[in-house]
Amino acid sequence: MALALLFAGQGAQKVGMGRSLYEQSAAARSLYDEATQVLGWDLRKFSFEGPETELTQTKVCQLALFVHGLALLAALREQGKIPVGEPQSALGLSLGEVTAYCAGGVFDFATGLRIVAERGRLMQQACEQTSGSMAAVIGEERGRVEELCRDFDIEAANFNAPGQIIVSGEREKIAAAVAGAKERGMKKVMPLNVAGAYHSRLMEPARAGFAAYLEPIPFAAPRLTVFTNTTGHALSDPAAIKTALVRQVVSSVRWEECMRSAGATVPEFWELGPGGVLAGLARRTDKTWTVKSFSEFSDLAAA
Repeated sequence: MALALLFAGQGAQKVGMGRSLYEQSAAARSLYDEATQVLGWDLRKFSFEGPETELTQTKVCQLALFVHGLALLAALREQGKIPVGEPQSALGLSLGEVTAYCAGGVFDFATGLRIVAERGRLMQQACEQTSGSMAAVIGEERGRVEELCRDFDIEAANFNAPGQIIVSGEREKIAAAVAGAKERGMKKVMPLNVAGAYHSRLMEPARAGFAAYLEPIPFAAPRLTVFTNTTGHALSDPAAIKTALVRQVVSSVRWEECMRSAGATVPEFWELGPGGVLAGLARRTDKTWTVKSFSEFSDLAAA
């Protein structure tokens, strides 16, 4: 069984995520405890208890999702649910790409925590220094959305699945684009409740800071095939991986391309993260794929 792992991105977080893993899996508990030691504050409290206003902060939720995804992987391995030699590949949406590289051995867990902490801090800072927003465009072809972006000076932030594209930019320009889209007959264009304009030029301060932070950190070649959001293709060279992670902060997330690249070589996907968001995008992209979602300890029985 060839298997690909999927790791969640920001927005999938839910209060209570990981509590059952912590209580019932020694392997998962070890990662949560290590995270508390490395970070110097208790991520468990925000993940398990909230409040939601704290968990949804960029600097918190990215870490919560990173640890949750790897805790699920650790618990599955602990139970012998993943065969020897598997998985073959891994991919993650936005923040989830960092989780995928950690799962693939590009850097260890503690290093990954520090990378995610700095990424989240820089992105939250960029949000606070700008006035950005995002909107979802549903049921439209890429060409029409790209034309909308050009006309209103905004950017396509996420190509999530056929007919699901997220646009990003300055708040006033997003509002104008939403109104303009309706005038053009686009039936479903919805502003999103987000802190800023992720994956757009408004994140440039975060990109620059992240590049400087990653520069001295050693990366290894991945043990798995990992697909980058920036192109949808696999990367194996450590320097290229580092460059892609930096570019990803301001670039479009080509998730549909990532999924199609992985789906060309593996028949089954396991989503490790809350909410089943990626499973939904997978089914929207190709209904023939087998996709399972794992979020809490009780879900592991389905593996």
